Amino acid sequence: MKPLSISASKVQASTTLAVDALAKQMKADGLDVVGFGTGEPDFDTPENIKRVGIEAINAGQTKYTPAAGIVPLREAAAERLFAECGVKYTGAEITIASGAKHNVFIALMALLNPGDEVIIPAPFWVSYYEMVAMAGGVPVQVAVEEEQDFKATPDQIEAAITDKTKLLMLNNPSNPTGMVYSEAELRAIADVCVKHDLYVISDEVYCNLLYDGRKFTSFAALGEDVKERTILINGVSKTYAMTGWRIGYAAANKEISTVMANFLSHSTGAPGTMNQFAALEALRGPQDSVEEMRKVFEERRNYMVKRMNEIEGVSCIMPEGAFYVMMNIKKLLGKTLGGTVINNDDDFAVAFLKANLVAVVPCSGFGAPNFIRWTYAASLEDIKEGLDRLEKFLKS
Repeated sequence: MKPLSISASKVQASTTLAVDALAKQMKADGLDVVGFGTGEPDFDTPENIKRVGIEAINAGQTKYTPAAGIVPLREAAAERLFAECGVKYTGAEITIASGAKHNVFIALMALLNPGDEVIIPAPFWVSYYEMVAMAGGVPVQVAVEEEQDFKATPDQIEAAITDKTKLLMLNNPSNPTGMVYSEAELRAIADVCVKHDLYVISDEVYCNLLYDGRKFTSFAALGEDVKERTILINGVSKTYAMTGWRIGYAAANKEISTVMANFLSHSTGAPGTMNQFAALEALRGPQDSVEEMRKVFEERRNYMVKRMNEIEGVSCIMPEGAFYVMMNIKKLLGKTLGGTVINNDDDFAVAFLKANLVAVVPCSGFGAPNFIRWTYAASLEDIKEGLDRLEKFLKS
């Protein structure tokens, strides 16, 4: 048989989904696994949103829609971005796709030519690197250390720029670090991007999950020259506990939005029609559930960070948003835990899962070797149990 696509064969499976799949299989086998792998709220989708989705099905809203999504949903996304971020878009500048992840990929396909370089501060969300390569680009990692709160500086970004650099990938708040760029930090980065004529894909899907009274600043809100070169990514998955509904949206200038819509028209088409109507209710309906969920996440974060830093051998810094904690395991390297010599974060994750039935994510795939990502999008009961098992594992 003739060989498969070389570029497709190079794509690696998602680290987070691989760990989650293994944990789910172990659970199916009857093992008492506690999972901190996949980043999705453990809350149910609010009742008003589910009801509208069901009503849409019953009303026959089950046919094709325009490739970029139904007009009311595109307008609602624009309204929500203005209400929460102060940035103005028209419905024609919004592209609806099958999740924020899908929007990132479509944006890359719209922007990149073969060989274009994309700067990706590391730690990064695991899919960024692979998606850039899939779109024909060249991912360029910029290592960002824990000592600098996992936030890239303008000097680091500028030092990575070459004559082939096309865009910067920015994730704020960040997955996996949970760190949040301030307005001043974003402005300094924006100055570099404008100076060097770079596009910016700003993934802001966690923008509603900030803690300690922090105020979110959207990259696109920093001025018209910045907005013009920004593709702003958001969606309903994290804010409204709608991960399985697969509705994300991108905001960009009309030219980019048109190219993205054209790409959709020849690939997946629009997401499920009934799902779009449910997302419309999420964006235009009551927003009480958003704050209720955020408060619970903040409580869990506080407990996890305090408890983790009390356990000998590991540590973490306080995340400012999203729902992840980056656990530093550098002090454990070379030690034997659960019968396994821990040479890196992958060894740790596998040994911890097999010995103490806790699923966490090794961060080597996120460009952050020797860190482990935990999510506190899990019940406080599970968090306590997971950290109890961590203590037992480290004492082994």
